[in-house]
Amino acid sequence: MRRATQRLCALSKGLIIPGRGLTHESWDANKPRIYMHEARSSLHVNDVRDKLREIVGASTNWRDHVRAMEERKLLHSFLAKSQEALPPRKMKDSFIEVFLPLGSEPELREKYLTVQNTVRFGRILEDLDSLGVLISYMHTKNHSVKMSPISIVTALVDKIDMCKQSLSPEQDIKFSGHVSWVGKTSMEVKMKMFQLQDGAFCPVLDATFVMVARDCENKGPAFVNPLILDNPEEEEIFKQGELNKGRRISMSSISLLKMAPDADERNTIHDMFLSTLDPKTISFQSRILPPNAVWMEDTKLKSLDICHPQERNIFNRIFGGFIMRKAYELAWATACSFGGSRPFVVTVDDIMFQKPVEVGSLLFLSSQVCFTQNNYIQVRVHSEVASLHNKEHMTTNVFHFTFISQNEVPLVFPRTYGESMLYLDGQRHFLSMSAPVKKDYLVEP
Repeated sequence: MRRATQRLCALSKGLIIPGRGLTHESWDANKPRIYMHEARSSLHVNDVRDKLREIVGASTNWRDHVRAMEERKLLHSFLAKSQEALPPRKMKDSFIEVFLPLGSEPELREKYLTVQNTVRFGRILEDLDSLGVLISYMHTKNHSVKMSPISIVTALVDKIDMCKQSLSPEQDIKFSGHVSWVGKTSMEVKMKMFQLQDGAFCPVLDATFVMVARDCENKGPAFVNPLILDNPEEEEIFKQGELNKGRRISMSSISLLKMAPDADERNTIHDMFLSTLDPKTISFQSRILPPNAVWMEDTKLKSLDICHPQERNIFNRIFGGFIMRKAYELAWATACSFGGSRPFVVTVDDIMFQKPVEVGSLLFLSSQVCFTQNNYIQVRVHSEVASLHNKEHMTTNVFHFTFISQNEVPLVFPRTYGESMLYLDGQRHFLSMSAPVKKDYLVEP
């Protein structure tokens, strides 16, 4: 580690506290926290992907990927037959700190720099995805074998809450995180991100990911180590993980893809429909927009990417962080185009990874504004893939981003029943935001 990074390590603390709310204050040493005194050596951000390749035995050369995957098949005998056969782990066992030294290593900045002289949030999403996987491997580490027999993949981005509107590209950043809850074959990972300001690290982001364990060929589920809790604070964190799981199950059961809207939602859609009827005609077909409003169908933006080997993950599928970055950047462009001013991301939530994306696929992204309120813009991005030889499109992800604009934005109105469901779904995601953003969120640092 360079001297600057060593200096930062002396300042570092693992601040992992339960909760999904937006926080808009500096770190307070008197607040509850998990301070991992036994934390292993901090990693440089560039070392995370290398560490993951080492853990699973992945090759850095695309030509060798078939051989590397064949070697992993030999690890089947090291998979546990039950969770009880695995040694329990503590939260501190998976705790990791990773440094992104933008201030002390200026050569890193260009990769992360925006034209507005801030940090690219899409790159941060990539780093969080890699870190979540590495944390999970620390929890499931098998000391009897060099390569892990387990394949860890991201199943869900449950929530990412921002507590600062933009980041400086000239100050060092620290990530920290650990496993906060486990099931039989899945784990919840909580991560935080800090940036150095006036000699101390201040929180800028909270993230909760759900990871799943698969066998060595990534074809079936694998058991993960149980989690033992050392103190009341860890018990509270684990309890929050249980609540998060229950909330996800509850939200899935009332999804608009399964159940009709409730009475208030039905009234909302009907009132919006009535407000678009032309008063000059007595017809349900004649529709006009109210003042300061836009049809939802006119807010769409689309993109297409060819998935090259360069963007593969350690299992030779397309890296989930890459897909998140592309989706975020399209969502940001959509919000910017719609609102007419620079938007700032507030919350990312409920990103479900439904299907892996193979190398060589065509990645289709479609983004549209689905709900607005005052300065807020809710953007939904739908991701589909098709192979070069098969024209059939299959959904891989649906992304939900909440932005705040510097100016008040127009209302968005659905035309069809399908768009009305998108509007209500966007409203639900917006209302799930834990707290409104304070005014100083929009002040440049």
